[in-house]
Amino acid sequence: MTDEELRRQVAELRAKGRSPKEIAQALGVRPSAVAALVRTLAGREAVVTHEPAVVGCWVSPGWRTGLGVAEDPDWPGGADGDGDDAQAGLVAVLVAREHRYDKVAVCGWLVDVYCMGVRDVLGPRAVAGRELPAFVERYFDGYPAPAVPAPIELARNLVWGAVEYARKLGFEPAPDFEPSTGHLGPLEGSGEITFGRNGRPTFVERPQDDAASVVRTLEAAVGKDGFDVVEGAAPAARQGPTRMARPGPRGGAARGQGEAVPGSRQWRSRNR
Repeated sequence: MTDEELRRQVAELRAKGRSPKEIAQALGVRPSAVAALVRTLAGREAVVTHEPAVVGCWVSPGWRTGLGVAEDPDWPGGADGDGDDAQAGLVAVLVAREHRYDKVAVCGWLVDVYCMGVRDVLGPRAVAGRELPAFVERYFDGYPAPAVPAPIELARNLVWGAVEYARKLGFEPAPDFEPSTGHLGPLEGSGEITFGRNGRPTFVERPQDDAASVVRTLEAAVGKDGFDVVEGAAPAARQGPTRMARPGPRGGAARGQGEAVPGSRQWRSRNR
């Protein structure tokens, strides 16, 4: 049974009121696999049908590195690489939607596309419309090139796809992920991205990771020879305070205490 067939059958049985345990028994699959799919379906069903219009969507440069991407003329390119860099595979996504008055609502996700899925979520939060360009610049200022404008479908494929990929490996998204799904919107149809580094689960060890626990989880999911490990992020990633971008009082983006900029050294030192 393919992943798409399993997802469809779980959705059909869930719609009939069957419990995850009953679904697992009926389909002859592991209860944990069914539970993960049920959580994903619940998150998608929670998405508001009439979403505010998208004002802008951006992804970090080099987002394609190591991934398999179906040909889509509407998706931007960006510095492909071989995925060997210790900081590769960590993709930032930002979506801005219309909000009340002169504001926009922004929400961002920090996504480990090689292994662990969504590591952190920012927002949704309201930002003055005139401050959005500065906010976007600050949000991605830890990357070597400017943010890449992208269609919302790419953001959904990256975030939802990484969550489902990580769950198959035994990893759940950040605690704030489910409340953010309404801002992202649902993924229609099957995903267009093959996750993992060159199709293979790869744990890029970062500061504050419980490496032994992650390795045990991967071994349980795919076996000792079914994944790769890249030991240790760049030394610079271990330095600096933890801060996150937020709009400043004069239209710039001032960093607040205890927050971190996605993709930056500070963000990477804080997140797992």
